[in-house]
Parts: sequence; C-alpha cells; structure tokens
Amino acid sequence: MNPIDPKALFRLSVLGPMVSREQLARGELQPLIRELAQREYAIPGTQRRHIGEKTIEAWYYAWRREGIAGLVPKARLDRGQSRISAPIQEAVLAAKRDNPRRSVRQIVRLLEAAGTVASASLSRSAVHRLLQQSGLSRLAGSASLPEEKRSFAAEFAGSVWYGDVMHGPRVSVKGQRRKTYLVSLIDDASRLVAHSAFCLGETALDVEGVLKQALLRRGVPIKLVVDNGAAYRANTLQGICARLGIHLIFCRPYAPEGKGKLERWHRTLRDQFLSELDERHIADLDDLNARLWAWLEQIYHRAAHAGLGGLTPLARYQRDLPRIRSLGAKAAGLDALFHHRIHRLVRKDGTVSYLGERFEVPYELSGKTVRLVVDPHTERVVGVEDEAGHSLGVATALDAMANIRRVRRKPEPAAAPGERTGPNLVEMAHAQYHGVKVNGVNDHGAKKGN
Repeated sequence: MNPIDPKALFRLSVLGPMVSREQLARGELQPLIRELAQREYAIPGTQRRHIGEKTIEAWYYAWRREGIAGLVPKARLDRGQSRISAPIQEAVLAAKRDNPRRSVRQIVRLLEAAGTVASASLSRSAVHRLLQQSGLSRLAGSASLPEEKRSFAAEFAGSVWYGDVMHGPRVSVKGQRRKTYLVSLIDDASRLVAHSAFCLGETALDVEGVLKQALLRRGVPIKLVVDNGAAYRANTLQGICARLGIHLIFCRPYAPEGKGKLERWHRTLRDQFLSELDERHIADLDDLNARLWAWLEQIYHRAAHAGLGGLTPLARYQRDLPRIRSLGAKAAGLDALFHHRIHRLVRKDGTVSYLGERFEVPYELSGKTVRLVVDPHTERVVGVEDEAGHSLGVATALDAMANIRRVRRKPEPAAAPGERTGPNLVEMAHAQYHGVKVNGVNDHGAKKGN
C-alpha cells in the first residue's frame, strides 16, 4: 500500500468543506471558494498562509475528476519562466501597481478593453504566475462586513465528529507521576462520545488509537473536524481518513468557537467526572480509563441533554442508527489502514531494528533500504515492502540462539573452467623471466643454435 502524497492530503484538507457535501446548491460553489481563500493555512514547503481562489477551484475540479490522485502536484516544465511578451508583462504589472486591489480577472479585462491584448489571448494563470514572481499577487486589504457566526447542528448522527485534546490528571507510571491527556471524538448531532481515552501524550499515534476504537464502536463519520495541531496534520492520520472516505476538516487557527460542543463536553467532564474522581483508587492509567469509560456509558450517555430537547445522547444516536455508515468489508482490513511505514537499511546479517528490537527479514534484502510495515499500537513489525508498496516478505523477531542450529544457505560452486587455447599473460611473463625459448627465441633475443 503506497503512502498518499503529503501535498495531496493537504489539498484535500483545504477542500474539506466542499467535498464533504453530498451536493452543492446552485451558486454555492464560488462563495465557498472565496471563504476558503480568505483563511490562513500552514502550507507545506512555503511560508505563505493564503491560497488563491483559482487554485482552490482547480483543486476542486481535479478532485471531482480523479479523486485524491488528481490532487498530486505535477511538475511544470516552464517553472520560473513567463510566456507573456515583455511589453504585455509591463502592462500587467503597471495595472496591478496602479490599483493593488485589482484581481487577475480584472487586469485581463482591463487590458482587453484597452486593446493591449486580443480577447481571450491572455491566460489568467500566466498573469497570476507573473504577479507572483514580481511579489504582487496578494490583494491589498479590502473593506468587508464583520464575519457572520451562527449556531448549527448536524441533521443526523454520524454526519460530523469533532476531535480535540484536553489536559488530564497525573497518574503513576512505572513509579513516576506522569501527566495525561484526554483525546476525545464526539458526535455533533447526538453529543455522544464516539470514544475517549486518557493518554500519556497528544501525538498523532494517540489520536489514531482513539479514532480506531471510535470507528469500531460507532461506525464511520462523514466529516471529522479537528484543530490545526501537528497531531491532526500528520500524514498517517490524513491517509487513514482519505482511505475511509472521511472528510478531515481543520478549524481556523484561533477560532475556538468552531468547536463549541467539544468545549462544552470538556467542561462537563471536569465538573462531573474529574471533580468526583477519587485518586486513591487510581493506581495507573488503566484504572483511570476504566472509570472514564464506566462513567461515559452509565452516566453521561444516559443523562438528558438540554441541547437535545431532553433526549439522552445515546437515545439520540440510536434514532439515526440506519443512517450510520458501518465499516462493512473494511473492518477486516482496519488494522492494515492504521499501520505505519518506516525506512530501514537491512544489515549484512539480514536484520533490521525497530524500537530497540531486531527483526530478521529475507536475507536477499541485505544491504538494501526497505520499508518496514509496523503496527505502532502493538509495537510489532508486520512485514517488509519496497517503495512501490509490494510485499517483500515477513519480518520475525531475531532468535540468536536458534540461529546456532540453523543451516546456512551457501552459494553454488562455480563451474569448472574449460580448456584455454588463447594467449596467456602469466605464461608469457614466466617464459620471458626464466629465459624459456618462445618461438625459437630466448629472452635475450638470441636465436636457437647460437
């Protein structure tokens, strides 16, 4: 299984609010594109924070044609060069400098109206690249109305999940007090917690572990809304969501109002669970999670919720069970979707290392760089792949004692050389050095009989 291109995953995350919709109403596409273009993004490989409307539109139609494959960037052969003639370039730059608020479309129309260029002869993408190269591609600040914010709720359970992390209490781990982090996934329509667990970190691996249990327990959501933290931006998490058809949507930075229901859940947990927790009964992380899960199922999911018209989260969720997307046939291969792939150089003895342990792989791979397929949750190596994602065999834990009795494979003996009939440099050197006569002449050049 090949990893998905990181830039394609980023582009899919930008398109989340559009591609997660079953159908866009007439006239709805362009306002959505304009809204997405106004947001700030952590764009891979650049310090820029904004994406142009035309770029987002092109990504959207590429996704509709080819899916995730259409979002993989394609290298341009004319990168860094403009095909616009020098006089037209000057006219484009002058039009932009004269009014920095002019868009590419406006500049093209202006030049066409002025007769500088023929109608439909000037490519907007070429103009955009020219403005980029000249540092003039960004619009100057424009006046706008205050951003409108409205409360909303998903119509059905399973439509939207929210994910976030909250700081938790300290627990004893191997004799030391360690801080915990609560990773939660909550359903928007029902307020049901798909899964939640205290972890010793807030990494992508912790988030993936909670997501895997949520999928097994509560089905597959249509959208997953998360913040912009590094854990949620990880390629592994984005790849999992892409393969399961989950639209991963990132909240705008510094806009916590986008996850109000999750913030309310965190407050409920502090007020009703953490405040009642008796730490004398908490020996380790497992004890803490055991009490969290019991409280969720016995109290939180069964308590009437004011935001649900008096229904309990469990009852509201069960009302939409026929609409919940199940894993179906993907359940059997769910573990494989959560596997990670890491590069390793195979040693001369046919072993690789992972988390301080050594594993044996097919000996023919010695000296080559391979991809280990690992299950990070169980800390075991599943197999070995090449760069194309083809299996190269299995990896087994090294048993050095068993290798004492193991029969080594030896190379086949070389075939016996055939009879030589041509000249031989060694024999010629021997004849010259020892004065052996060759063709009637000794090494001093004297002829036979002299």
